[in-house]
Amino acid sequence: MSEEESNGKKQGEMLLVQSKVREYIRESDMMCSSDLVEQLNAQVLVMLDRAVQRARDNNRKTARACDI
Repeated sequence: MSEEESNGKKQGEMLLVQSKVREYIRESDMMCSSDLVEQLNAQVLVMLDRAVQRARDNNRKTARACDI
């Protein structure tokens, strides 16, 4: 099963605040493409899924910073 399939409906869920991401990039005098925030969000979801799995593998119910 791929990571996209394992995420189910969570795959499309936006976790990031788009305006904050765009503002952060604008502070560097750069523009933000429309797909950047979506791709960044997808990467965050993958990181969180891996952290959750690592916590489970270590018999914990709490995902911690060390799981990332």
